[in-house]
Amino acid sequence: MARTLISLLLMGLLAGCVTVTDEKTQASFDNIQAAESRISLGLAYLKDGNWLRARENLEMAVEFAPRYDRALITFAHYLQEVGEFEQAEAQYKAALRYSPKNGDAHNNYGVFLCKQSRFEEAQEAFENAIEQPNYYKLADSYENAALCALKADDDLAAKQLFQKAIDHEPNRPVSSLRLAQLEIDEGELTQAKLRLFQFHKRFGYQPSSLLAMVKLETLAQQPTEAVRYASILEKKFPESNEYRQYLANEY
Repeated sequence: MARTLISLLLMGLLAGCVTVTDEKTQASFDNIQAAESRISLGLAYLKDGNWLRARENLEMAVEFAPRYDRALITFAHYLQEVGEFEQAEAQYKAALRYSPKNGDAHNNYGVFLCKQSRFEEAQEAFENAIEQPNYYKLADSYENAALCALKADDDLAAKQLFQKAIDHEPNRPVSSLRLAQLEIDEGELTQAKLRLFQFHKRFGYQPSSLLAMVKLETLAQQPTEAVRYASILEKKFPESNEYRQYLANEY
């Protein structure tokens, strides 16, 4: 009986020690730091193509900090990539509910909406991002809005938005090239040519920029120049889709 009481007493003391230790651990536990660690791991697994472990860590990030915008946004992006659109939207909305002034949340939600062909809602989300006072990725949001406008077949809006992206950040290859292509389509050949010259100076020859020059010089009735750029395209990028388009006369 005495041994039993001693054993029970020892068990009680051990349990008490465990309880005290747990309380101290919980008191010192940093949920945001823990979530950030899981986010970093999740993104690393995504980069390596380990989607299962990525999801495990991103879900844990949200469990550690259910109202933390970065955890919610990152998990939403994962869900979006794997096609779980309803769940992704729920995560984006949660991020915006808890952090309504987070420009990244508005911007990423806009990209999500555009991929769902919800163009008006997407543009509203991009505008909300741009309006946030401490959001500095304005060029990103203008460019995303422009690409979304292109998807919606609104070339005029796309042209204006690409220009705004360049105004905020001149060294943007996507906006520069897409704007030049729109200018070519509208017959603004002089402006487009100048823009493409600047593009090549900053970013070098690219398959899409060379094909754009072929089209521009063809429209400008400069066949020698068109052939010259086509030769550069063939020499530098013989396996590119743009060179195949050139051969098929699909430009």
